[in-house]
Order: sequence, then structure tokens, then C-alpha cells
Amino acid sequence: MNRAMPRLRALTALPFVLVLAAHLLVLALVHDRLPDPLATHFDGGGRANGFTSATAFTVISTVLLLTLGAGWTVLVRRTALWGAWATAGFTGTLLVLLVRDNLDATDPAGVSSPLVNLTLAVAVGGLFAAAGLALTRLVPPEDAEPVDPDGPRLALGASEVAGWTRATGSRPLTVLAVLALVAAPAVLLLAPWPGALLGLLGLVIGVPGLALARIRVTVDRRGLTVSPALGSRPRIRVPLDEVAGADVRDVSAVADFGGWGYRVRAHRTGVVLRSGEALVVRRAGGREFAVTVPDARTGAALLNTLAERHGKV
Repeated sequence: MNRAMPRLRALTALPFVLVLAAHLLVLALVHDRLPDPLATHFDGGGRANGFTSATAFTVISTVLLLTLGAGWTVLVRRTALWGAWATAGFTGTLLVLLVRDNLDATDPAGVSSPLVNLTLAVAVGGLFAAAGLALTRLVPPEDAEPVDPDGPRLALGASEVAGWTRATGSRPLTVLAVLALVAAPAVLLLAPWPGALLGLLGLVIGVPGLALARIRVTVDRRGLTVSPALGSRPRIRVPLDEVAGADVRDVSAVADFGGWGYRVRAHRTGVVLRSGEALVVRRAGGREFAVTVPDARTGAALLNTLAERHGKV
């Protein structure tokens, strides 16, 4: 694991700890001025149409902040620290403003939430994002493990032609993508605004998630190609003239790439469906591309051989 990771995770958890402490302090100071239940859901005009008991609201809001904080802390990468801070600031501001709207209300049904609340939450989220971006300098850039220049080779005659291909997939990603796509239309049609936005989020998660759930990795005269197993698009290709070397490496989806799917890090990108064996290519510009796939050593060996042959042509 990157030696800077503990510091990065501490800085990621910090805004959620601060926001949760502030939220609970506000609730403790004004609990006797809040109705029970509280108005917690509003229609497009800002009128209350959903209610939650004070106790349940405290528990749900606490769990929400803890869950968001834990998720960001586990999956964060250095270049996304600002996103964790923005999420904490935006969510915490919405919760505090909701408490403010309920203050001294005699009838929760009469509580309203003005649209300006969303504007204020976005503004505070922006300020938090700026703070997170500034704190990024406290985390040293991660150093990628170098690809072995003397990586594996596949014996291939001057006139021989060879290719290698393997399909691999992720069952959890498949299930998540299918559930998101199935739920998205129902949420879009049935949920009141702004809850319908969750339906759009389902499409955003489901479509690329399904495309990446099962992939085919191919090494041939065109270089390295990664594409959906059920189609040819979208695809990622590293041509032979961009291959500076290929090797095999054990990777951790969370520690090395911050999660699963198509990942972008400071000095490398990757298609990561699991932890374990990965084919890692060092490109001519110095960046790396990794894809988790079984039998990665054969793919790396053939790619090295084909790249060397291509360079001699």
C-alpha cells in the first residue's frame, strides 16, 4: 500500500467527522424547538409532503454521513480528495438547513424548504471542495511500481503469427448494473421530484457498469485491446508502437486503484474487475495501463514479443 494512504484516508474522513459533529451539536441545542415528526421531504414547490420522527431523523442522518464518509475513505484517491470534502459540505449543509426550516413549527405540514437551500448547499460544497483541493498538497503523489523492462517473452519465429484473448468478468458488478437498470425506470416514473434524480443516477451507474461487467482482453498485431465481451464498443486500445513494456502484477482494486471499473489514477489507468493478477503495460509516454485478467503472463509475454518485432520493422 502507498505509504501516503493513511494520511489520505485521515484527510478524507476529517470533513465527515466535522460535519457530523456540527450536525449533532445543532440537534442537541435546538431539540426542544423541533416538532415531532419533522418535515423531511418536499415537493417541487418546496411544500412538505413527507415526515420523519425526530429520533429516526437523528439516526438516519447520522448513518448517512457515516456511510458516505466510510465509502469515500475506503475508495478515495489523491486526485479526488476534493470530492470527499465537497460531498461532506453539501450533505451537511442540507441537513442543517432542514433542521432550521423545522424550527418552532407547530404543524410540520406547514413547513417549507425554499430552493435557495440547494443554492446554499452547493456554495458550501464548493468551499469545502476548495479546502480539500488545498489539502491535497499534504499527500505525496503515489509512485507506481515500475514495469520490468525484462518482462516475460514468448518465443515466436520471424514468420509466425500469434494472438491471445481471454474473457473475464465480475459477478458483483453485473448484479449491481442489472439492479440499477431495472430500478431506474420505476424510480423515474414513480418517485416525486427530486427523488427521480436517483433514477437518472441508476442509468449513469447501470449502463457503463453493464458494459464493463464482462470484458475481453486481446493481444495481437494491433496491440492490446480491451472491449466489452458482448460488443466491440466502447473499447480501449494500446497500439504496439505505444508499448514500452508489459509485465504481470498483483493489484488491489481498492488500495491501488480506489475501486472497481474503469479507474484513473495519477500515473496510470486501468480496467479493474477484481483484485489479483493484472496485465500492466507501460506506455511510451510513461503512463501505465492495467487490466485484471487470468493468464496475464501469457498476454504480457506475447505483447512484449510483438512490440519488439514491430519496433524492428
